[in-house]
Order: sequence, then structure tokens, then C-alpha cells
Amino acid sequence: MEPIILAYIGLGIMVGLSGIGSAYGVSIAGNAAIGALKKDPESFGNYMILSAMPSTQGLYGFVGFFVMLNTIKATEVLNWTMAGAIFGAGLALGLVGLFSAIRQGQVVANGIAAIGSGHKVFGNTLIMGVFPELYAILGLLATIMINGAIAG
Repeated sequence: MEPIILAYIGLGIMVGLSGIGSAYGVSIAGNAAIGALKKDPESFGNYMILSAMPSTQGLYGFVGFFVMLNTIKATEVLNWTMAGAIFGAGLALGLVGLFSAIRQGQVVANGIAAIGSGHKVFGNTLIMGVFPELYAILGLLATIMINGAIAG
């Protein structure tokens, strides 16, 4: 097997897992929003904003993909160490994106249900929903740092 294959598998994992996490997280929150609409249809804007929050992890996977892809393209000879680093970054960002998006979806789903029940917790839910997001951002930053280490 060539090192480039390992690197591209890492990129696929990076985009795939973070995208799957976003799809799950958004659908978890969306399901809660549909249920809350039955009780309080006037708060649809709040439900929509909260439901969209888990979508960002998939975007982080794409950003990491393009950062690493540029390094692969600029490298004349990709060795096993570089390919392993790209694979590791892909695995790390993919898993962090997967789990943080799912958990973020669950956090905001609870807030959506509470808003639907008449509680004024939009701002609180927004704040609590950001906490899982921070780990996805750290995963992206780690990917960028790994990229800098292998590109420089």
C-alpha cells in the first residue's frame, strides 16, 4: 500500500464522521423542534437556530479536509510519517466532530423541548450548546497544527 492511500483514508474519515455527526445532531434537534412546534409554533425561529448548531461540525471536517489536501498536493513525495499524521488527524477530527455534534444535538433538543413548554431558556440553551462545539473547534485546531508540522 502506498502512503497516499493511508492519507486519503484519513481525509475520508475526517469528512465522513464529522458529516455523519452533523446529520445526526441536526436531526435530533429537528425532531425536538417538530414536537415543540405543536405546543408553541411562535418560537420557530428559536428552534431553527438551535437545530442548526450541530451542522458546524461537518463544516469543520471540510475545513480540515481542504487544509490537509493542500498539503498533500504541495508535497512531492508523501512518506509514511506524513501519511500517518494525516490519517491520525482525520481520525481525531472525525471522531470529535461525530460525538460533539450528536451530544450538541441532544443538548439543544432539551432546550427546544423546554422552550416549547413555555420556559424562557433560549439564551441558556445557546450557551450550553456551545460547550460541545468547543471540542470540535479544538479538533480542527489540532488538525491545523498537525498540518503545520508536516508542511513546514
